[in-house]
Amino acid sequence: MRAAYVTEPGPPDAIRYGELPLPATGPTDVLVRVRAVAVDPVDALVRSGAYRTPIPAPFVIGRDLVGEVAATGPGAVGFTPGQAVWCNSLGHGGRQGSFAEYATVAADRLYPAPPDVDPEELVAAAHPAATAWLALFRHGRLRAGQTVYVGGAAGNVGSAAVALANAAGARVVATARPDDFDRVRAWGAADVYDYHGTDLPERLRTAAPDGYHVHLDTSGHGQPAVAVPLLAHGGRMVLMAGLHDIVGLPVGALYTRDARIVGFAISNATTADLATAATAVPHLLRTTTWRPRVTDRLPLSEAAHAHRLLADASVRGRIVLRP
Repeated sequence: MRAAYVTEPGPPDAIRYGELPLPATGPTDVLVRVRAVAVDPVDALVRSGAYRTPIPAPFVIGRDLVGEVAATGPGAVGFTPGQAVWCNSLGHGGRQGSFAEYATVAADRLYPAPPDVDPEELVAAAHPAATAWLALFRHGRLRAGQTVYVGGAAGNVGSAAVALANAAGARVVATARPDDFDRVRAWGAADVYDYHGTDLPERLRTAAPDGYHVHLDTSGHGQPAVAVPLLAHGGRMVLMAGLHDIVGLPVGALYTRDARIVGFAISNATTADLATAATAVPHLLRTTTWRPRVTDRLPLSEAAHAHRLLADASVRGRIVLRP
């Protein structure tokens, strides 16, 4: 089969495209014929070695896929050849990735693809929507009637978080670039502010005088020291960006609010958590106006180019590849 892979961690130019053996299938695995994949920022962290995780050699890169069942192990209950499926948790923890003509997926990491959802939209939505759901509801414990702050609300994860929180009955206060304000409001934000505004902390305080029950910054440029005093009593800050950041925190404002800071990386999610989040992804596409922004569609042979694009800060949205 043809695949995009690396032989050791490195830059985008380390990605090769060529023939590899068909992956082996264990008794509870499913062999999937891949139809489309999406490029995630975490793919670049794993490929470069910045996010340390076991990497076999050669290592097929990539996390997400949509495709169809080609074959099943005897213990892979619930899947049949030809069935449309998707996955968003390959390429980590020693698991081979998705950027190939075929991928082996453990049955508990594979989900049926709804026939009424566009496959490219599904694969583009898989990672950001599941990430947003777990950050908001699993780790942030967001409930209807609460107020949530979403930073980077026009981005892949941030936009999904706005739509999910609004659909759950929460009030959303968001930050984005001014040219994205209308889009963020359309997804359900009650208030949107310019994240470059010099008076942003005061605006956010005015927008939620009782504080934020959940604080979620998806931009990678958040300031936890500024955010902690904005939390409500019992508020939760979910940290999911800033791999190498070192910051000081106003601990008094944290403990006197009975507030907490929770770290979250979807790579650490259990299969049970991923399966629960997986039900939210097609539901979000069916029931809200939110759609993932797909900026490029490329052949899988251009995986290295796709990773170079991913490193370009001017590229906004998702990159979808087809074998």
